[in-house]
Amino acid sequence: MIRPLIFAFTMMTASASAGPMDDALKEAFAAGELEGLHAVYVLQHGEPLAESYFEGVDQRWGQDLGPVQHGPEELHDLRSVSKVITGLLYGIALSEGIVPDLDAPLVAQFPEYEDLASDPDRQRILIRHVLSMQMGIEWNEDLPYTSAANSEIAMEQAPDRIRFVLERPIISEPGAGFIYNGGATAVLGALVSRGAAMPLDQFAKERLFAPLGIDRFEWLGGEDGIPSAASGLRLRAQDLAKIGQLVLQDGNWRGQQIIPKDWLAAAQSPNVQAPPLQYGLHWWLAPSDPPAWSAGFGNGGQRFSINKKLGLVFVAFAGRYNDPEAWQLPVKVVTDYLAPILRGK
Repeated sequence: MIRPLIFAFTMMTASASAGPMDDALKEAFAAGELEGLHAVYVLQHGEPLAESYFEGVDQRWGQDLGPVQHGPEELHDLRSVSKVITGLLYGIALSEGIVPDLDAPLVAQFPEYEDLASDPDRQRILIRHVLSMQMGIEWNEDLPYTSAANSEIAMEQAPDRIRFVLERPIISEPGAGFIYNGGATAVLGALVSRGAAMPLDQFAKERLFAPLGIDRFEWLGGEDGIPSAASGLRLRAQDLAKIGQLVLQDGNWRGQQIIPKDWLAAAQSPNVQAPPLQYGLHWWLAPSDPPAWSAGFGNGGQRFSINKKLGLVFVAFAGRYNDPEAWQLPVKVVTDYLAPILRGK
């Protein structure tokens, strides 16, 4: 599981121009203080506060790319930040009536797995348990993502990803507790794709990316060609920030309601405690009441955070994949470089 990051956004109030933060980041990177950082993009009230790019060794969903000079046109792995986007797509699909509502039983949506659909224990798993990662099934992503024993890696290598998820042993009552689970996201992606009668990446392009003017992306997947809903999306930093701005605007973009406002409110409300944080519907949430921010975290140091009170969107890309301490890199960016700017120093 990706170690969560607590952003120190709560007490910050002032805005500033992009220059000072960019200059400070470049100086720190040159001094070797931000090793592995690839990009930082910050919006406040819809205006760029910082936009910095750096050279560094990178990957494309596990494929070594070697040194890359990152810039505004470079796509970058989101890794598990992809989960946030899949959750947004489910909300869009739900508003169109093409996916089951939150109180629908999960296994009933997959009647082809007759042995699983008839299991009374599995019938208690609802769609809301999938969205809040409270399915109650055995799942372990605490192991390195280089290991086939990691449940998400095992799922990706399975001949049938959805069966792999749905047939996991049940170890607790659905809804009783949080277990981080990329398989839950794979199931959501499958439901969206089935309901829309198109691949997940095509649905994302038509319903979310195109209305925002996002014209370049990749959504990688396995040998079966199915996009990995949990970790396969690649975007430009500015485009991920644009999605964040859409969320800040309650799903409305230039007069068009792209994501339902009530879905965003529900998704960014606490559903379960996930110490030291809280979890909504495919969003990590600050431990405060109400949550000061909502976020997505990804392997290697990827961070995507929204602070509505401050009108702030924070994006960080990094290349420290499978490094258990990678979470500290965006922490340093926030505490040492973003916080002083926002405080007006």
